[in-house]
Amino acid sequence: MKPPHIRLLAIDIDGTLLDPRFQISEANLIALRQAHAAGVEIILVTGRRHTFALPIAEVLGFDLWLISSNGAVTKSATGELFHRDLLPAGTARKLLGHMDEFRGEAVLTFDKETKGALVVERTDRLHASIARWMEKNLAYIERVVPLEGALVEDPIQAMFCGTVARMRQAQERLASAGMAEEITVLKTEYEARDLTIVDVLNQGCSKGHALERWARRRGYPRERVMAIGDNYNDIEMLEFAGFPVIMGNACAELKQAGWTVTLPNDQSGVAAAVEQVIGIQAGVSGTE
Repeated sequence: MKPPHIRLLAIDIDGTLLDPRFQISEANLIALRQAHAAGVEIILVTGRRHTFALPIAEVLGFDLWLISSNGAVTKSATGELFHRDLLPAGTARKLLGHMDEFRGEAVLTFDKETKGALVVERTDRLHASIARWMEKNLAYIERVVPLEGALVEDPIQAMFCGTVARMRQAQERLASAGMAEEITVLKTEYEARDLTIVDVLNQGCSKGHALERWARRRGYPRERVMAIGDNYNDIEMLEFAGFPVIMGNACAELKQAGWTVTLPNDQSGVAAAVEQVIGIQAGVSGTE
């Protein structure tokens, strides 16, 4: 059997495309530009909100689309909207009431590019967990007490951030909410940094659902889709892709799934995986 001719390459950003210094290595940059030049469509698929992911897309140097907020928003780098899946305000209000003891770790995200795109009730606990993120997003953060006061429109998501132990408590609390038919809960965990991010989105919203929707729009069957990721919130995306690849720095649970493993993000693992794709295409281009 000849290997598949990859048409769509979906790449996670943090822990995957970016190295531990939050930069794109020269090897990753060259590999992605070569893949793009060879006719492979690149799409960034990230837990970041669209505006926070844009600087990464701009470094790549070519036009592309982004699936942001773990699948809730799909927009081009120029701002053209394809799809948006918001969390109903009523559901968010119910969620906040149930998660009352975790308000200090909560952030509401809205689809806007101004102050108020990110809304918090307090900042001390968030600064302790995600200080760099808070600093980078300072211009967009608004403080509203109580958080429910910001729910005059549907948010993209609610996010809870804290230590691994604290967020395990948050996940247990979420599991007792009886809201499985209303919400999707996705986890991103960085054990070495003692940090877990728990995102709560509309029911059925994930990177995998968004990638499937985009592939269908573009006419790519799943066997022509490759995805590269490293964390729990990438699982649905990897499950959809016909050619799933996980980073060498991926969490142990993902490595047990039997997916192809590339080098870690501090060794340009994306470049190693992409070069394999380009080699596959060169090998079959003369026979297709």
